[in-house]
Amino acid sequence: MNKILKSALFCTAAASMTLTSCMEETFPTSGVTQEQLGQSDKGLEAMLSAMPAYMKTVGVWSSSAWDFGYPAVMIGRNVMAGDCFQTYNGYQHFSSYQTVTLNLDDEYLISQVNWYFYNFAVRTCESLIDAVDADSEDPYMQSYLAEGLTYRAALLLDMARTYEYLPSEEISSINADGNDITGLTVPVTIKGVTDESNNPRMPHNEMRDYLLGQLDEAIALFEKSGITPESKVQPSLGVAHGIKARVYMWDENYPKAAEEARLAITTSGAQPLTRDQYLSPTQGFNDMSLSSWMWGLQIESNDDAVYYQGWGSFMIPESNYGYSGNVACSMNVDKNFYESISNADWRKLLWKAPAGSALSGQEPFLNASKGARLADYTGFKFRPGQGNVSDPTVTNAVSIPLMRVEEMYLIEAEALGHSNYADGKKALDNFVQNYRYAEYINPATDQESLIKECFKQKSIELWGEGQTFFDLKRLNMSVTRAYPGTNWPTGCRYNTVGRPGWTTWPFVDYEANFNKGVEGWLNPNIGNRFTSQDNI
Repeated sequence: MNKILKSALFCTAAASMTLTSCMEETFPTSGVTQEQLGQSDKGLEAMLSAMPAYMKTVGVWSSSAWDFGYPAVMIGRNVMAGDCFQTYNGYQHFSSYQTVTLNLDDEYLISQVNWYFYNFAVRTCESLIDAVDADSEDPYMQSYLAEGLTYRAALLLDMARTYEYLPSEEISSINADGNDITGLTVPVTIKGVTDESNNPRMPHNEMRDYLLGQLDEAIALFEKSGITPESKVQPSLGVAHGIKARVYMWDENYPKAAEEARLAITTSGAQPLTRDQYLSPTQGFNDMSLSSWMWGLQIESNDDAVYYQGWGSFMIPESNYGYSGNVACSMNVDKNFYESISNADWRKLLWKAPAGSALSGQEPFLNASKGARLADYTGFKFRPGQGNVSDPTVTNAVSIPLMRVEEMYLIEAEALGHSNYADGKKALDNFVQNYRYAEYINPATDQESLIKECFKQKSIELWGEGQTFFDLKRLNMSVTRAYPGTNWPTGCRYNTVGRPGWTTWPFVDYEANFNKGVEGWLNPNIGNRFTSQDNI
Protein backbone atom coordinates (compact mmCIF):
# COMPACT_ATOMS: atom_id res chain seq x y z
CA MET A 1 0.00 0.00 0.00
CA ASN A 2 1.16 3.55 -0.64
CA LYS A 3 2.04 5.91 2.14
CA ILE A 4 0.25 9.23 2.13
CA LEU A 5 1.72 11.70 -0.33
CA LYS A 6 3.34 14.44 1.69
CA SER A 7 3.53 17.30 -0.75
CA ALA A 8 2.29 20.84 -1.09
CA LEU A 9 -0.28 19.63 -3.59
CA PHE A 10 -1.56 17.04 -1.14
CA CYS A 11 -1.66 19.55 1.72
CA THR A 12 -3.76 21.93 -0.35
CA ALA A 13 -6.18 19.18 -1.30
CA ALA A 14 -6.38 17.74 2.19
CA ALA A 15 -7.12 21.12 3.72
CA SER A 16 -10.43 21.22 1.88
CA MET A 17 -11.44 17.77 2.99
CA THR A 18 -11.36 17.71 6.76
CA LEU A 19 -14.57 17.98 8.72
CA THR A 20 -13.34 21.19 10.24
CA SER A 21 -12.21 22.99 7.12
CA CYS A 22 -14.62 22.01 4.37
CA MET A 23 -17.71 23.94 5.38
CA GLU A 24 -17.35 26.42 2.55
CA GLU A 25 -16.95 23.73 -0.09
CA THR A 26 -19.78 23.14 -2.55
CA PHE A 27 -20.37 20.75 -5.39
CA PRO A 28 -19.58 21.87 -8.94
CA THR A 29 -22.63 23.74 -10.21
CA SER A 30 -21.54 25.35 -13.51
CA GLY A 31 -21.61 28.78 -11.93
CA VAL A 32 -24.83 28.31 -9.99
CA THR A 33 -24.43 29.37 -6.36
CA GLN A 34 -25.32 27.32 -3.29
CA GLU A 35 -28.07 29.81 -2.50
CA GLN A 36 -29.55 29.45 -5.99
CA LEU A 37 -29.43 25.69 -5.69
CA GLY A 38 -31.30 25.94 -2.40
CA GLN A 39 -34.02 27.95 -4.10
CA SER A 40 -34.44 25.35 -6.85
CA ASP A 41 -36.47 22.20 -6.37
CA LYS A 42 -34.24 20.46 -8.90
CA GLY A 43 -31.15 21.68 -7.08
CA LEU A 44 -32.41 20.34 -3.77
CA GLU A 45 -33.33 17.03 -5.39
CA ALA A 46 -29.80 16.81 -6.76
CA MET A 47 -28.37 17.42 -3.28
CA LEU A 48 -30.73 14.81 -1.87
CA SER A 49 -29.55 12.29 -4.45
CA ALA A 50 -25.92 13.21 -3.78
CA MET A 51 -26.04 11.66 -0.31
CA PRO A 52 -26.54 8.03 -1.39
CA ALA A 53 -24.58 8.65 -4.59
CA TYR A 54 -21.44 9.58 -2.70
CA MET A 55 -21.77 6.57 -0.41
CA LYS A 56 -21.03 4.25 -3.33
CA THR A 57 -18.23 6.28 -4.91
CA VAL A 58 -15.47 4.22 -6.49
CA GLY A 59 -12.03 5.79 -6.01
CA VAL A 60 -12.57 8.17 -3.10
CA TRP A 61 -8.87 8.95 -3.00
CA SER A 62 -7.09 6.17 -4.86
CA SER A 63 -7.39 3.53 -7.57
CA SER A 64 -7.04 0.71 -5.03
CA ALA A 65 -9.45 -2.19 -5.38
CA TRP A 66 -10.68 -1.66 -1.80
CA ASP A 67 -11.52 2.02 -2.33
CA PHE A 68 -15.24 2.06 -3.16
CA GLY A 69 -16.96 4.09 -0.48
CA TYR A 70 -19.21 2.88 2.29
CA PRO A 71 -19.59 -0.72 1.08
CA ALA A 72 -15.80 -1.06 1.35
CA VAL A 73 -15.87 0.33 4.89
CA MET A 74 -18.54 -2.27 5.74
CA ILE A 75 -16.32 -5.06 4.43
CA GLY A 76 -13.36 -3.68 6.39
CA ARG A 77 -15.43 -3.84 9.57
CA ASN A 78 -16.63 -7.35 8.71
CA VAL A 79 -13.14 -8.84 8.57
CA MET A 80 -12.04 -7.04 11.74
CA ALA A 81 -14.62 -8.90 13.82
CA GLY A 82 -14.48 -12.59 14.67
CA ASP A 83 -17.07 -14.25 12.46
CA CYS A 84 -16.11 -13.25 8.89
CA PHE A 85 -12.84 -13.36 6.99
CA GLN A 86 -11.48 -13.22 3.46
CA THR A 87 -9.61 -16.21 2.12
CA TYR A 88 -6.01 -15.71 1.03
CA ASN A 89 -5.10 -16.59 -2.53
CA GLY A 90 -3.30 -13.52 -3.82
CA TYR A 91 -6.34 -11.29 -4.33
CA GLN A 92 -7.19 -10.48 -0.71
CA HIS A 93 -7.53 -6.70 -0.95
CA PHE A 94 -8.89 -6.41 2.61
CA SER A 95 -5.99 -8.26 4.23
CA SER A 96 -4.66 -5.08 5.84
CA TYR A 97 -7.86 -4.85 7.90
CA GLN A 98 -7.93 -8.56 8.67
CA THR A 99 -4.25 -8.82 9.59
CA VAL A 100 -4.08 -5.30 11.13
CA THR A 101 -0.93 -4.20 9.34
CA LEU A 102 0.94 -0.90 9.30
CA ASN A 103 -1.21 0.09 6.32
CA LEU A 104 -3.95 1.01 8.81
CA ASP A 105 -1.80 3.52 10.66
CA ASP A 106 -2.30 7.26 10.51
CA GLU A 107 0.26 8.07 7.82
CA TYR A 108 -0.86 5.43 5.34
CA LEU A 109 -3.36 5.42 2.51
CA ILE A 110 -6.09 3.26 4.04
CA SER A 111 -6.58 5.58 7.01
CA GLN A 112 -6.52 8.52 4.64
CA VAL A 113 -9.22 7.03 2.42
CA ASN A 114 -11.46 6.05 5.34
CA TRP A 115 -11.18 9.44 7.03
CA TYR A 116 -11.75 11.44 3.87
CA PHE A 117 -14.58 9.22 2.71
CA TYR A 118 -16.50 9.92 5.90
CA ASN A 119 -15.72 13.63 5.76
CA PHE A 120 -16.85 13.92 2.15
CA ALA A 121 -19.99 11.92 2.90
CA VAL A 122 -20.86 14.18 5.82
CA ARG A 123 -20.29 17.19 3.56
CA THR A 124 -22.83 15.96 1.00
CA CYS A 125 -25.40 15.93 3.79
CA GLU A 126 -24.40 19.38 5.00
CA SER A 127 -24.80 20.83 1.51
CA LEU A 128 -28.45 19.80 1.59
CA ILE A 129 -28.97 20.86 5.22
CA ASP A 130 -27.46 24.30 4.57
CA ALA A 131 -29.53 24.83 1.43
CA VAL A 132 -32.97 24.07 2.92
CA ASP A 133 -34.82 26.84 4.71
CA ALA A 134 -35.16 25.46 8.23
CA ASP A 135 -38.29 27.57 8.79
CA SER A 136 -40.06 26.46 5.64
CA GLU A 137 -43.65 25.25 5.98
CA ASP A 138 -43.37 23.33 2.72
CA PRO A 139 -43.77 19.63 3.63
CA TYR A 140 -41.26 18.59 0.98
CA MET A 141 -38.64 20.99 2.31
CA GLN A 142 -39.27 19.65 5.82
CA SER A 143 -38.85 16.10 4.55
CA TYR A 144 -35.64 16.95 2.69
CA LEU A 145 -34.16 18.55 5.80
CA ALA A 146 -35.19 15.57 7.93
CA GLU A 147 -33.50 13.18 5.50
CA GLY A 148 -30.31 15.24 5.48
CA LEU A 149 -30.18 15.42 9.27
CA THR A 150 -30.79 11.69 9.63
CA TYR A 151 -28.22 10.72 7.01
CA ARG A 152 -25.62 12.98 8.59
CA ALA A 153 -26.34 11.68 12.09
CA ALA A 154 -25.91 8.10 10.89
CA LEU A 155 -22.51 8.90 9.40
CA LEU A 156 -21.32 10.82 12.46
CA LEU A 157 -22.44 7.97 14.70
CA ASP A 158 -20.42 5.55 12.59
CA MET A 159 -17.40 7.82 12.94
CA ALA A 160 -17.92 8.21 16.68
CA ARG A 161 -18.18 4.46 17.23
CA THR A 162 -15.20 3.71 15.00
CA TYR A 163 -12.76 6.39 16.18
CA GLU A 164 -13.65 6.63 19.87
CA TYR A 165 -10.97 5.01 21.99
CA LEU A 166 -12.27 2.33 24.35
CA PRO A 167 -9.92 0.40 26.65
CA SER A 168 -8.18 -2.68 25.28
CA GLU A 169 -5.41 -4.94 26.49
CA GLU A 170 -3.09 -4.24 23.56
CA ILE A 171 -3.45 -0.52 22.77
CA SER A 172 -2.90 2.11 25.46
CA SER A 173 -5.19 5.11 25.79
CA ILE A 174 -2.07 7.28 26.01
CA ASN A 175 -1.13 8.34 22.50
CA ALA A 176 2.28 9.17 21.05
CA ASP A 177 2.00 12.73 22.44
CA GLY A 178 1.35 11.49 25.96
CA ASN A 179 -2.33 12.44 25.99
CA ASP A 180 -5.18 10.23 27.18
CA ILE A 181 -7.70 10.07 24.35
CA THR A 182 -10.26 7.83 26.12
CA GLY A 183 -13.82 8.64 25.09
CA LEU A 184 -12.90 11.16 22.40
CA THR A 185 -14.84 10.82 19.14
CA VAL A 186 -14.37 13.15 16.15
CA PRO A 187 -14.50 16.90 15.56
CA VAL A 188 -17.81 18.24 14.29
CA THR A 189 -18.30 21.65 12.74
CA ILE A 190 -21.35 23.42 14.12
CA LYS A 191 -22.17 26.38 11.92
CA GLY A 192 -21.77 29.72 13.65
CA VAL A 193 -20.23 28.12 16.73
CA THR A 194 -17.09 26.23 15.77
CA ASP A 195 -13.67 27.65 15.01
CA GLU A 196 -12.88 25.40 12.06
CA SER A 197 -9.11 25.77 12.43
CA ASN A 198 -9.16 24.81 16.11
CA ASN A 199 -11.91 22.25 16.60
CA PRO A 200 -11.23 19.52 19.18
CA ARG A 201 -12.65 16.01 19.08
CA MET A 202 -16.04 15.82 20.75
CA PRO A 203 -16.12 13.81 23.98
CA HIS A 204 -18.56 10.91 24.00
CA ASN A 205 -21.28 12.67 26.01
CA GLU A 206 -21.20 15.80 23.85
CA MET A 207 -21.42 13.74 20.68
CA ARG A 208 -24.31 11.73 22.11
CA ASP A 209 -26.25 14.88 22.97
CA TYR A 210 -25.50 16.43 19.59
CA LEU A 211 -26.67 13.37 17.66
CA LEU A 212 -29.83 13.00 19.73
CA GLY A 213 -30.64 16.66 19.16
CA GLN A 214 -30.17 16.29 15.40
CA LEU A 215 -32.32 13.16 15.33
CA ASP A 216 -35.05 14.73 17.46
CA GLU A 217 -35.19 17.59 14.97
CA ALA A 218 -35.36 15.14 12.07
CA ILE A 219 -38.12 13.10 13.70
CA ALA A 220 -40.19 16.23 14.38
CA LEU A 221 -39.77 17.31 10.74
CA PHE A 222 -40.73 13.86 9.42
CA GLU A 223 -43.83 13.85 11.58
CA LYS A 224 -44.74 17.42 10.63
CA SER A 225 -44.28 16.84 6.91
CA GLY A 226 -46.17 13.55 6.83
CA ILE A 227 -44.01 12.52 3.87
CA THR A 228 -42.31 9.15 3.51
CA PRO A 229 -39.41 9.13 1.02
CA GLU A 230 -40.29 7.44 -2.25
CA SER A 231 -37.18 5.27 -2.16
CA LYS A 232 -35.46 3.42 0.67
CA VAL A 233 -32.14 4.88 -0.46
CA GLN A 234 -33.25 7.88 1.61
CA PRO A 235 -33.83 7.55 5.37
CA SER A 236 -37.38 7.70 6.72
CA LEU A 237 -39.01 8.33 10.10
CA GLY A 238 -38.49 4.68 11.01
CA VAL A 239 -34.80 4.93 10.11
CA ALA A 240 -34.41 8.07 12.25
CA HIS A 241 -35.76 6.12 15.21
CA GLY A 242 -33.46 3.23 14.28
CA ILE A 243 -30.39 5.49 14.24
CA LYS A 244 -31.51 6.90 17.57
CA ALA A 245 -31.68 3.32 18.92
CA ARG A 246 -28.10 2.79 17.73
CA VAL A 247 -27.01 5.99 19.49
CA TYR A 248 -28.53 4.83 22.76
CA MET A 249 -26.91 1.39 22.40
CA TRP A 250 -23.53 3.06 21.84
CA ASP A 251 -24.18 5.18 24.94
CA GLU A 252 -25.32 2.10 26.88
CA ASN A 253 -28.60 3.79 27.75
CA TYR A 254 -30.46 0.54 27.27
CA PRO A 255 -33.98 1.53 28.38
CA LYS A 256 -34.01 4.31 25.77
CA ALA A 257 -32.47 2.02 23.16
CA ALA A 258 -35.30 -0.49 23.63
CA GLU A 259 -37.86 2.30 23.38
CA GLU A 260 -36.41 3.69 20.14
CA ALA A 261 -36.01 0.24 18.58
CA ARG A 262 -39.70 -0.44 19.21
CA LEU A 263 -40.60 2.93 17.67
CA ALA A 264 -38.46 2.05 14.63
CA ILE A 265 -40.38 -1.22 14.25
CA THR A 266 -43.82 0.34 14.57
CA THR A 267 -43.24 3.52 12.55
CA SER A 268 -41.52 1.70 9.70
CA GLY A 269 -44.18 -0.99 9.37
CA ALA A 270 -41.37 -3.32 8.26
CA GLN A 271 -41.71 -7.08 8.68
CA PRO A 272 -38.83 -9.55 9.14
CA LEU A 273 -37.84 -11.61 6.13
CA THR A 274 -39.55 -14.95 5.73
CA ARG A 275 -37.52 -18.12 5.23
CA ASP A 276 -38.19 -18.06 1.48
CA GLN A 277 -37.12 -14.43 1.22
CA TYR A 278 -34.00 -14.98 3.34
CA LEU A 279 -32.86 -17.96 1.28
CA SER A 280 -34.03 -16.73 -2.13
CA PRO A 281 -31.40 -17.41 -4.83
CA THR A 282 -32.60 -14.42 -6.87
CA GLN A 283 -33.67 -11.79 -4.30
CA GLY A 284 -31.65 -12.77 -1.25
CA PHE A 285 -29.98 -9.70 0.26
CA ASN A 286 -29.91 -7.88 -3.04
CA ASP A 287 -33.39 -6.31 -3.18
CA MET A 288 -34.49 -3.51 -0.87
CA SER A 289 -38.11 -3.73 -2.01
CA LEU A 290 -38.64 -6.50 0.53
CA SER A 291 -40.48 -5.34 3.64
CA SER A 292 -37.64 -6.10 6.06
CA TRP A 293 -35.37 -3.49 4.53
CA MET A 294 -35.72 -0.04 6.08
CA TRP A 295 -32.73 1.63 4.40
CA GLY A 296 -30.18 0.64 1.80
CA LEU A 297 -27.79 1.61 -0.98
CA GLN A 298 -28.64 0.80 -4.56
CA ILE A 299 -25.89 0.01 -7.06
CA GLU A 300 -27.18 1.00 -10.51
CA SER A 301 -26.26 -0.65 -13.78
CA ASN A 302 -24.26 2.40 -14.87
CA ASP A 303 -22.32 2.79 -11.60
CA ASP A 304 -18.58 2.14 -11.62
CA ALA A 305 -19.15 -0.36 -8.80
CA VAL A 306 -20.76 -2.93 -11.10
CA TYR A 307 -17.33 -3.88 -12.40
CA TYR A 308 -14.34 -5.39 -10.64
CA GLN A 309 -14.13 -2.79 -7.90
CA GLY A 310 -17.21 -2.87 -5.69
CA TRP A 311 -19.45 -4.73 -3.25
CA GLY A 312 -20.48 -7.44 -5.69
CA SER A 313 -16.91 -8.19 -6.61
CA PHE A 314 -16.13 -9.20 -3.03
CA MET A 315 -19.46 -10.30 -1.58
CA ILE A 316 -21.21 -12.32 -4.34
CA PRO A 317 -19.36 -15.62 -4.80
CA GLU A 318 -22.04 -17.18 -7.04
CA SER A 319 -21.37 -14.68 -9.84
CA ASN A 320 -18.93 -15.17 -12.68
CA TYR A 321 -17.22 -11.85 -11.96
CA GLY A 322 -14.98 -10.24 -9.42
CA TYR A 323 -12.59 -11.35 -6.74
CA SER A 324 -15.11 -13.64 -5.10
CA GLY A 325 -16.98 -15.01 -8.11
CA ASN A 326 -14.10 -15.29 -10.56
CA VAL A 327 -10.97 -15.96 -8.50
CA ALA A 328 -12.54 -17.49 -5.37
CA CYS A 329 -11.27 -14.85 -2.94
CA SER A 330 -14.48 -15.05 -0.95
CA MET A 331 -15.81 -14.12 2.46
CA ASN A 332 -15.95 -17.11 4.79
CA VAL A 333 -17.56 -17.75 8.14
CA ASP A 334 -15.47 -18.63 11.19
CA LYS A 335 -15.63 -22.39 11.73
CA ASN A 336 -16.34 -22.26 15.46
CA PHE A 337 -19.06 -19.67 14.94
CA TYR A 338 -20.63 -21.78 12.20
CA GLU A 339 -20.55 -24.93 14.30
CA SER A 340 -22.16 -23.12 17.24
CA ILE A 341 -25.30 -22.48 15.17
CA SER A 342 -28.09 -25.06 15.42
CA ASN A 343 -28.68 -27.11 12.28
CA ALA A 344 -32.38 -26.33 12.78
CA ASP A 345 -31.62 -22.66 12.15
CA TRP A 346 -32.21 -22.24 8.41
CA ARG A 347 -30.05 -19.11 8.33
CA LYS A 348 -27.10 -21.52 8.55
CA LEU A 349 -27.85 -22.68 5.01
CA LEU A 350 -26.27 -19.53 3.56
CA TRP A 351 -22.79 -20.81 4.30
CA LYS A 352 -21.25 -23.71 2.36
CA ALA A 353 -21.50 -26.71 4.68
CA PRO A 354 -18.37 -28.86 5.06
CA ALA A 355 -18.43 -31.97 2.92
CA GLY A 356 -20.03 -34.87 4.73
CA SER A 357 -21.72 -32.71 7.37
CA ALA A 358 -25.45 -32.84 8.13
CA LEU A 359 -26.31 -29.78 6.02
CA SER A 360 -24.05 -30.55 3.07
CA GLY A 361 -26.15 -30.69 -0.08
CA GLN A 362 -29.05 -28.74 1.43
CA GLU A 363 -27.71 -25.26 0.61
CA PRO A 364 -30.00 -23.27 -1.72
CA PHE A 365 -27.37 -22.49 -4.34
CA LEU A 366 -28.41 -20.56 -7.41
CA ASN A 367 -26.42 -23.03 -9.48
CA ALA A 368 -25.50 -26.45 -8.12
CA SER A 369 -22.29 -26.75 -10.11
CA LYS A 370 -21.04 -23.33 -8.98
CA GLY A 371 -22.05 -24.15 -5.42
CA ALA A 372 -20.04 -27.36 -5.59
CA ARG A 373 -16.92 -25.34 -6.48
CA LEU A 374 -17.20 -23.04 -3.48
CA ALA A 375 -14.89 -23.80 -0.58
CA ASP A 376 -16.30 -25.03 2.70
CA TYR A 377 -17.60 -22.20 4.92
CA THR A 378 -17.94 -19.73 2.04
CA GLY A 379 -20.72 -17.25 2.69
CA PHE A 380 -23.14 -16.75 -0.21
CA LYS A 381 -25.78 -14.70 1.61
CA PHE A 382 -25.53 -11.87 -0.91
CA ARG A 383 -26.95 -13.09 -4.22
CA PRO A 384 -26.37 -11.93 -7.80
CA GLY A 385 -28.81 -9.29 -8.97
CA GLN A 386 -31.98 -10.95 -10.32
CA GLY A 387 -30.12 -14.25 -10.17
CA ASN A 388 -28.03 -13.19 -13.18
CA VAL A 389 -24.40 -14.34 -13.03
CA SER A 390 -23.22 -13.43 -16.52
CA ASP A 391 -23.86 -9.70 -16.98
CA PRO A 392 -22.04 -7.54 -14.42
CA THR A 393 -24.42 -4.63 -15.00
CA VAL A 394 -27.17 -6.88 -13.64
CA THR A 395 -25.19 -9.25 -11.41
CA ASN A 396 -23.66 -6.46 -9.35
CA ALA A 397 -26.51 -3.93 -9.63
CA VAL A 398 -27.79 -4.88 -6.20
CA SER A 399 -29.13 -3.31 -3.04
CA ILE A 400 -26.85 -3.23 0.01
CA PRO A 401 -28.51 -3.25 3.44
CA LEU A 402 -27.91 -0.29 5.74
CA MET A 403 -30.74 -1.11 8.15
CA ARG A 404 -33.16 -4.02 8.38
CA VAL A 405 -35.96 -4.30 10.90
CA GLU A 406 -34.47 -7.50 12.31
CA GLU A 407 -31.69 -5.38 13.81
CA MET A 408 -34.31 -3.40 15.72
CA TYR A 409 -35.87 -6.55 17.20
CA LEU A 410 -32.44 -7.70 18.32
CA ILE A 411 -31.49 -4.29 19.72
CA GLU A 412 -34.75 -4.33 21.67
CA ALA A 413 -34.06 -7.81 23.06
CA GLU A 414 -30.51 -7.03 24.18
CA ALA A 415 -31.47 -3.62 25.56
CA LEU A 416 -34.31 -5.11 27.59
CA GLY A 417 -31.96 -7.83 28.82
CA HIS A 418 -29.56 -5.28 30.28
CA SER A 419 -32.37 -4.01 32.48
CA ASN A 420 -34.31 -7.20 33.15
CA TYR A 421 -33.15 -10.71 32.29
CA ALA A 422 -36.66 -12.14 31.93
CA ASP A 423 -37.89 -9.36 29.64
CA GLY A 424 -34.84 -9.64 27.40
CA LYS A 425 -35.03 -13.41 27.21
CA LYS A 426 -38.72 -13.26 26.32
CA ALA A 427 -38.08 -10.71 23.56
CA LEU A 428 -35.23 -12.75 22.07
CA ASP A 429 -37.24 -15.98 22.23
CA ASN A 430 -40.20 -14.31 20.55
CA PHE A 431 -38.08 -13.01 17.68
CA VAL A 432 -36.15 -16.20 16.95
CA GLN A 433 -39.03 -18.62 17.49
CA ASN A 434 -41.60 -16.55 15.57
CA TYR A 435 -39.45 -15.25 12.75
CA ARG A 436 -36.56 -17.70 12.42
CA TYR A 437 -37.02 -21.25 13.69
CA ALA A 438 -39.62 -22.49 16.15
CA GLU A 439 -37.31 -25.12 17.65
CA TYR A 440 -35.02 -22.47 19.14
CA ILE A 441 -34.16 -23.05 22.80
CA ASN A 442 -32.45 -20.12 24.45
CA PRO A 443 -29.39 -21.39 26.37
CA ALA A 444 -29.13 -18.26 28.56
CA THR A 445 -29.53 -18.78 32.30
CA ASP A 446 -28.60 -15.32 33.56
CA GLN A 447 -28.11 -11.79 32.35
CA GLU A 448 -24.49 -12.27 31.25
CA SER A 449 -25.22 -15.35 29.17
CA LEU A 450 -28.32 -13.65 27.73
CA ILE A 451 -26.28 -10.69 26.47
CA LYS A 452 -23.85 -13.12 24.83
CA GLU A 453 -26.75 -14.97 23.22
CA CYS A 454 -28.21 -11.70 21.92
CA PHE A 455 -24.79 -10.87 20.46
CA LYS A 456 -24.63 -14.28 18.81
CA GLN A 457 -28.12 -14.09 17.32
CA LYS A 458 -27.47 -10.59 16.01
CA SER A 459 -24.16 -11.77 14.52
CA ILE A 460 -25.96 -14.62 12.73
CA GLU A 461 -28.73 -12.37 11.46
CA LEU A 462 -26.53 -9.50 10.30
CA TRP A 463 -23.47 -11.45 9.16
CA GLY A 464 -21.67 -9.48 6.45
CA GLU A 465 -23.72 -6.32 7.04
CA GLY A 466 -21.00 -4.42 8.89
CA GLN A 467 -22.66 -4.18 12.31
CA THR A 468 -20.96 -6.90 14.40
CA PHE A 469 -17.81 -4.76 14.74
CA PHE A 470 -19.73 -2.14 16.72
CA ASP A 471 -21.31 -4.65 19.10
CA LEU A 472 -17.98 -6.40 19.63
CA LYS A 473 -16.40 -3.09 20.61
CA ARG A 474 -19.27 -1.87 22.79
CA LEU A 475 -19.69 -5.13 24.71
CA ASN A 476 -15.95 -5.65 25.28
CA MET A 477 -16.17 -9.04 23.55
CA SER A 478 -13.06 -11.14 22.93
CA VAL A 479 -12.04 -12.44 19.52
CA THR A 480 -10.78 -16.02 19.21
CA ARG A 481 -9.32 -16.84 15.82
CA ALA A 482 -6.57 -19.24 16.89
CA TYR A 483 -7.88 -22.63 17.99
CA PRO A 484 -7.38 -26.25 16.91
CA GLY A 485 -8.87 -26.68 13.47
CA THR A 486 -9.28 -22.96 12.84
CA ASN A 487 -10.05 -21.93 9.28
CA TRP A 488 -8.61 -18.42 9.63
CA PRO A 489 -5.60 -17.84 7.37
CA THR A 490 -2.16 -17.71 8.91
CA GLY A 491 -0.98 -14.25 9.81
CA CYS A 492 -4.28 -13.12 11.36
CA ARG A 493 -4.97 -15.80 13.95
CA TYR A 494 -5.35 -13.43 16.86
CA ASN A 495 -6.88 -14.14 20.25
CA THR A 496 -7.78 -11.20 22.46
CA VAL A 497 -8.88 -10.74 26.04
CA GLY A 498 -11.80 -8.37 25.70
CA ARG A 499 -12.33 -6.03 22.78
CA PRO A 500 -9.53 -6.03 20.21
CA GLY A 501 -7.37 -2.91 20.21
CA TRP A 502 -7.86 -2.65 16.46
CA THR A 503 -11.52 -1.64 16.94
CA THR A 504 -10.30 1.93 17.51
CA TRP A 505 -9.17 3.11 14.09
CA PRO A 506 -6.41 5.67 13.62
CA PHE A 507 -7.30 8.65 11.48
CA VAL A 508 -5.05 10.51 9.11
CA ASP A 509 -2.21 12.41 10.80
CA TYR A 510 -2.55 15.35 8.41
CA GLU A 511 -5.84 16.31 10.06
CA ALA A 512 -3.72 17.99 12.75
CA ASN A 513 -2.06 20.26 10.15
CA PHE A 514 -5.33 22.00 9.35
CA ASN A 515 -7.20 21.61 12.62
CA LYS A 516 -5.06 22.52 15.59
CA GLY A 517 -7.78 21.27 17.91
CA VAL A 518 -6.74 17.67 17.26
CA GLU A 519 -3.00 18.30 17.31
CA GLY A 520 -1.58 15.98 19.95
CA TRP A 521 -4.92 14.18 20.28
CA LEU A 522 -4.75 11.63 17.48
CA ASN A 523 -5.55 7.97 18.12
CA PRO A 524 -2.75 5.50 18.82
CA ASN A 525 -1.58 3.47 15.85
CA ILE A 526 -2.54 -0.20 15.72
CA GLY A 527 -0.54 -1.71 12.85
CA ASN A 528 1.70 -4.71 13.47
CA ARG A 529 0.82 -4.74 17.17
CA PHE A 530 -0.69 -8.22 17.26
CA THR A 531 0.90 -11.68 17.15
CA SER A 532 -0.70 -14.38 15.03
CA GLN A 533 -0.71 -17.79 16.72
CA ASP A 534 -0.15 -19.78 13.55
CA ASN A 535 0.99 -22.98 15.25
CA ILE A 536 -2.28 -23.70 17.02
